[in-house]
This record gives sequence, C-alpha cells and structure tokens, in this order.
Amino acid sequence: MENRHTTGDGVSTGVHLLDQKTGVEVYPVVEEISSLLNRSAQDLDASLTTGERADLRKAVSELNAQSATGDQGAFYGQQLLLSRIYGLSTKLPEAPTAEGSVVVQEVLRLLEQATMATEDAMLEPGILDAAPTEPSAFLSWLKKLARQHRVYKHPYYREFIRNQATEDDLRNYVIQESVVDGRFDDLLAMMQVGTSGAAKMEIAENFWDEMGNGDPSQVHTHLFNQIFRVFEIPAEELERSLTANALLSGNLAVLLCRYRHLYPEAVGFLGMTEWLAPDRFVQVVHAWERLGLPDVGIVYHKLHITIDSRHAAGWFHNVVVPAAESERMRRAIARGTLWRLNSSARYLDERMPDLAAH
Repeated sequence: MENRHTTGDGVSTGVHLLDQKTGVEVYPVVEEISSLLNRSAQDLDASLTTGERADLRKAVSELNAQSATGDQGAFYGQQLLLSRIYGLSTKLPEAPTAEGSVVVQEVLRLLEQATMATEDAMLEPGILDAAPTEPSAFLSWLKKLARQHRVYKHPYYREFIRNQATEDDLRNYVIQESVVDGRFDDLLAMMQVGTSGAAKMEIAENFWDEMGNGDPSQVHTHLFNQIFRVFEIPAEELERSLTANALLSGNLAVLLCRYRHLYPEAVGFLGMTEWLAPDRFVQVVHAWERLGLPDVGIVYHKLHITIDSRHAAGWFHNVVVPAAESERMRRAIARGTLWRLNSSARYLDERMPDLAAH
C-alpha cells in the first residue's frame, strides 16, 4: 500500500502506513465485514447463524475497545469499516449491496456508538452546561469557543499550506479533504429532511449554491473534482490514502446528517465547518498560485471564500439562533460544534510532522 510523499527538504515520510496495515491485518473483522457488503441484505441475513452474528458483534466490540485505548491501528480499522458501511447509503450501487441488512445495522450501531462516545469523552467537563440561554448570547458564545480553540487559524493552514506546501503536499491535502468537501451537497440534502420555515429555506439556499444555481458546470462537487484531474488522482487511490482522522471527519458528517435525532448536532458541525472554511481556503489559494498550478483546479476554493462567509452568517442567524430557544437544541448544537472543532484539530495536528520536517 503506497502512501508516501516527499517534503520540501527531500525527506520521505510514510503517512500512517503502519496504522493502516495493523488496522486491516491485526483486526481481520474489518475485511471480513467489508467482504459481506456486496451481498444482498436478504442473502446476508439468511446466511449467518445466531452464533456467527454474535461473533461479529464481539469482534467489532473488541475493535472499538482497542481504539478507545489509543490503538491507532484499531482506530483506523474502526473508521475505515464505518466509512465503508456508510458507503452503502451514500453511493448509488452497480450491483446488489447489503444496505438494509440487520447484521450490518448491528455492526453499524456498535461503530457509531463507540465513535460518539470517544468524541463526548473529549469534551471539557461542564462545557455544555456553560452555554448562555439567550439565543444571541448563545451564538456569540459558540463563536468565542471557536476563536479560543487551538484549531482556529491552525498553523497547518496559516504557515505550512500557505508558505511551504509542495505540489505533493497539496495533492495529499485534497485527498483528505474529499470526505467532506467532495460531498457537501449530499450532506445538506440528508440534513434538511424534516425541517421547516427559515431553517429549511437557509439549507435549501445553501444546497442550491452547491448545485451551481442550476448550472451543471458550476456544481461545486464537479468543481472540486477538477482538483483530482489536475493531480491525476484516480478514484481507487482515494480510500487507501485517507488517514484515520480524515475518515473520522467524513464519518462524523454523515452520522450527524443522516439521523433526525442528531439534527441539532449537524447544525453545529456543518455551521462551524462553513465558518472556518474561508480563512483556510485563502491559504490554499495562496499556495496554489505560489506553485503556479492550473487555474481550473482552484475555482472551488476561490468560490467558497466568499460563499461560505455568506452561508455561515445565514446559517447562524436563520438556523442556529431560532433553534437556540430550546435548551435541548442549544446543548446539542454546542456538542456538534465541539465535535467539529476537536476532530478538526486532531486531523490538522496529525499533519504537523510534515511541517516539522520542513
């Protein structure tokens, strides 16, 4: 499994190669369950005995337990398997799949519950109870949380990407970013189900912008995919190049957007994603132009510098503030916001060895 790049000083570094190998070799349940996903749900559920299903659940629980101890191989395997299962409901299949399988659903819930428990364990004790009750004050509090968080204006963007990143570094960067940026339209589509009023209209306007306002050539996922063409990134390279924390970022986004009871967490997660994006993308554009790369590949980032600033403002005032009248919603929005801040920080921190090598 090749996943290496060369830094500006000529230092070749492996990106989680050991973690990826142990995630699928030491924990064979990852590939075992993955191999079942291309079978029809009815066939799969009928083929496994009660004992075999229990063995699968036990193996997944052991994988989750090892991940919770900080075992990076187990963490990678956990998030890879979760991502593959989510693929059943986020991609159009060309053949039968196990979507809807009771067995797969049992495994999925174990992975999701473990992932959520890990994110909750990283929350500062009492922080959700500290949120103001008045909606406008709550919004100001959320923004203050972000500004005081170590992920805000992270040096990976402000120093490394802007001034030091090579073409290979940017190539690796866009691969990792594909798990969220490459499907933001679908996340919005899932999230808006069941909403109404100003919130639904805000999400719809955001979605329509993602759709290029009706122009197929301007659809944002199409524009993002132009970056893959610049760097000649084939589809089969994407999964094997993703790190565990990149997989986690994509998995958290799908998790929060697909379940209706997690809608307020999605409000916080996606709202913070859009609020942080413009400053980050300014640094990507600067690096792109510094390296003299083809203009067609940077249209997506240039657009989102202005669009996401507008979307974040609309999101905060039309989605967050009205929802913040409810104590339950305030707490959940804050939870989703902090999940985004914390997971993004870990994702960017893992890229810092490259910065140190420079």
